[in-house]
Amino acid sequence: MDQAELRELLTAEGLALLDSLPPWESSADVVRSVADLRKAGHSPALVAAVMGQARLRARAVAKFGPFAATMLFTEAGLEQATRLSVAAQHAGRFQLAGIGWVADLGCGIGADALALAALELEVTAVERDEVTAAVASYNLASWSNARVELGDAETFDLSGVGGVYLDPARRDGAQRLKNPADWSPSLDFAFGLAERLPVGVKLGPGIDRDLIPDGAEAQWVSVDREVVELGVWFGALARPGVRRAALVVGEHGTAELTAAADSPDAAAGSLGEYVYEPDGAVIRARLIGDLARTLDGRMLEATIAYITADAAVETPFATCFRVVGDLPLDKKAIKRELAARGIGTLEIKKRGVDIDPAAFRTALAPKGPASGTLILTRVGDRRRALLVERV
Repeated sequence: MDQAELRELLTAEGLALLDSLPPWESSADVVRSVADLRKAGHSPALVAAVMGQARLRARAVAKFGPFAATMLFTEAGLEQATRLSVAAQHAGRFQLAGIGWVADLGCGIGADALALAALELEVTAVERDEVTAAVASYNLASWSNARVELGDAETFDLSGVGGVYLDPARRDGAQRLKNPADWSPSLDFAFGLAERLPVGVKLGPGIDRDLIPDGAEAQWVSVDREVVELGVWFGALARPGVRRAALVVGEHGTAELTAAADSPDAAAGSLGEYVYEPDGAVIRARLIGDLARTLDGRMLEATIAYITADAAVETPFATCFRVVGDLPLDKKAIKRELAARGIGTLEIKKRGVDIDPAAFRTALAPKGPASGTLILTRVGDRRRALLVERV
């Protein structure tokens, strides 16, 4: 979104027209909708602006739920914005730490600032991009305890602030910035603030773990089995004795594994009746060993993140499968087994073997009315194909 488009939106006519539109559907006749709006006397610029926002609002429902219908977005801002369910977890840390005034440096469209304000904390949201700052101001307009400042995160005056939250921009347009020194603000700046203030930093979940400071708490977060972020917490925002955490958010609510360090691996052993696929947050946090021990389980292979056990235990930290077939990793043998079971819809998972699942599925040419899941992996030093069903 550019300034001209924003100016079209932030008028009485623009906002009224946007709110009057029906929910966006990808299958809708967009050309006809545009023509109808033009026929009603709205300018081409305004029509383009409101249609673009309607599309973004529809996409934003996955992150913001019903709140998306009353917010404004930029394309980049929505992409980087924290999901509201996760932002609430961030805000809760500041509240529990007794921090009354938080600076959200590089606030984007204001997702985390909104969650902080909802807990009645004073929030100063700082954003250097003028359009994005205006969007954040709109999204936070209902909260008298939140204000947006146009400014640079690295030079903003933090006098009196009790704690800081940062979500460094890791893109320059469409280009992903690999060097943390090029992020805005830089990673060194973000971590450096922790020497004088309680600080939380949102990072991508795949960041080099060697960059995580020894004294910080590192919490990987997954939502509906997708790992969405790494939160690095310092000072009063870091929990005593916790340096590694996996927070899992889903239909079950929230659940968390925590530890003082990476957990020791569990021993490898024989294939049991059940196989568990740990949640990605558990894998990233390197808490697989602790999870295996809670399941009374063992690893299929010492270096592969699959757990096996002799009983099914309900857990939010892994997906459980019952083993219905243990086959050599041989296409002909697998194809015969699939045909015997009438499996035509096949999900393929793999770890520890160099196989392209899509190409492998094509080679198997499964046919039939049934469905199944195939896990291609190693059990000890053997390459195996495990036919499984979800528990």
